[in-house]
Amino acid sequence: MNERFRQLLAERYPIVRSKFPREGRRKWRLRVIEDVWLAPELQAEIVSAALNSEDSPKDADFDNDDDPLDLATDGEEVGLLVRTDFSNDSAWNTFVQKLQEAETELLTSIAQGEDTQRDQDMEMHDDAVESDSESESTPSRIIKVLPTSSDPLFDNISNLTALRLFNDVDIRLAPSPLPGTNRVKPSNRLIDYGGLQEIYSGKTIWIYDGQSILDESVRLVSQQGDVYGTATGDSWRARASHVAELQFNMSYYNMKIDFGGLDRWDYLERARNLNEAQSLDST
Repeated sequence: MNERFRQLLAERYPIVRSKFPREGRRKWRLRVIEDVWLAPELQAEIVSAALNSEDSPKDADFDNDDDPLDLATDGEEVGLLVRTDFSNDSAWNTFVQKLQEAETELLTSIAQGEDTQRDQDMEMHDDAVESDSESESTPSRIIKVLPTSSDPLFDNISNLTALRLFNDVDIRLAPSPLPGTNRVKPSNRLIDYGGLQEIYSGKTIWIYDGQSILDESVRLVSQQGDVYGTATGDSWRARASHVAELQFNMSYYNMKIDFGGLDRWDYLERARNLNEAQSLDST
């Protein structure tokens, strides 16, 4: 985390928490970062500090305070499937069944591969290799499914709203424009605002929406922009049978989806996010 932004959180987070005691960690952090977007001098300080920033331990209240949706994000799963369309329970149930069948098949295959590797290690009597193999355990689940019944909080929400509900906000330097490329105008915090970009951290979010009923696909939501001009909250669609494998590869093998540097993200969802970015009312 940027050291100057961490200082701002340390200074302002307790004040915000006292003023809005019924909210939670994620909304309190959003209120602090809102102050940054309204103050060019703070933006300049964060940009200046970025070159010298190092990762800091997550031991502050703004990292560890409770949040109303922490229960939803608890668990070993690395991805969250969020239902935002409640018009067809049958389609939803079918989608979840296909996703979980593919997940079970993937985890079974991984576990069998680990067993084979462990047997080979034992035959080789290589203690070091055996120790490494035993230290890597297969998760029992990759995707956590929620919610399963109608909830106004999630009804037709945008990618950005989902990030703000289930992830923690942060800030970073915006990606650099390619040579000969102009900076985005008008500026937007999800792409480039004063040289900075609003980003999120936490479990990967997959969104089930109205389109999911038609083609059994969901939106994979990005937590930060890719190349310059792409935005935090961008998404593309993946089918139920591919979700678990994609999530596993992204989380455990650091696979990155970048379309080879091309901008092939869903433009309509991006426009929706950019429009909502200036307001905290969506959360």
